[in-house]
Amino acid sequence: MKIWSGIITDKLATSREFYLKLLDAEVLFESEWFVLLTSGDNQLGLMLPNLDNQAPMFRAPVKGPGVWLAIDVDDVDAHYRRVKSLGIPIALDIRDEPWGDRHFAVTDPNGIGVDFVRHQGVE
Repeated sequence: MKIWSGIITDKLATSREFYLKLLDAEVLFESEWFVLLTSGDNQLGLMLPNLDNQAPMFRAPVKGPGVWLAIDVDDVDAHYRRVKSLGIPIALDIRDEPWGDRHFAVTDPNGIGVDFVRHQGVE
């Protein structure tokens, strides 16, 4: 099984540029209403809201808080330095959690938390 996510957003172009830079991603497919990004084996879709050709459950734009994306990385400190060097504001500074994870987070243009994490506790 493979899971990939999508974000329904009014900020298609801004989100596209943000995730291209943040994830060092590439555009796999693009149209005026949908963008599919790829980074390694991972994919992220970005879609405009309120499209008549989409089922009602895929029409409302994301409202931000209450949604997060977690990105597992081997060297979270290197990713932290890279993201800071890109000028992307850090929303949660890098830290170690009592359960063993080390992580930091940024906020995307839609208000979604993007958490870069190195899991060390629960596998």
